[in-house]
Amino acid sequence: MSGLIGKKIGMTSLFDEDGNQVACTVVEVTPNVVSHVRTKEKDGYDAIQLAAIERREKNTPAALMGHFKKAGTTPKAKTHEFKEFKEELKLGDVLDVNLFFEGGFVTVTSDSKGKGFQGVVKRHGFSGVGEASHGQHDRSRAPGSLGGSSYPSRVFKGMRMAGRMGGKKVTTENLRVVKIDAEKNLLLLKGTVPGPKGGTVIIWK
Repeated sequence: MSGLIGKKIGMTSLFDEDGNQVACTVVEVTPNVVSHVRTKEKDGYDAIQLAAIERREKNTPAALMGHFKKAGTTPKAKTHEFKEFKEELKLGDVLDVNLFFEGGFVTVTSDSKGKGFQGVVKRHGFSGVGEASHGQHDRSRAPGSLGGSSYPSRVFKGMRMAGRMGGKKVTTENLRVVKIDAEKNLLLLKGTVPGPKGGTVIIWK
């Protein structure tokens, strides 16, 4: 499945032909450079590695500098492999936002916002236990019982409890491409895209 690497800018809204306001996520898709070509003969599978988003040369390891120099491009911050590219691509080729088209649908993968350590009310939507009256103290957002005491004398795996929330890879399917601004390398997708502003997103065609 072919695609590109982009960066989430934020959200805005547009009006469609019927006058309806459509919430959109703005994704900046700077030109992606083919930094490596994998073949079945050498690597066991066919794939194209793309690199995007500029990176400072002084912060780039020497091994990566040689990797990008071989492709004839400046250091990049993000790389990703895509399989089943229909186009015949070679090292150093450049792909831009014109790979997509308005009205088409894409799938977006990115890391969701990290929320840190959260309780069960925020993390799992628990309602809390009891009321705030009748003498109970500081238990309104507690999870309640975690299981039997004498039997089975343990907490089952998968029990919904407090813990780290967010910061996981999330995939959103079938987002419609509302508008493409090729001059500014912008892609406007209907709806929301996981992750914070400035986060890297992988857009699958």
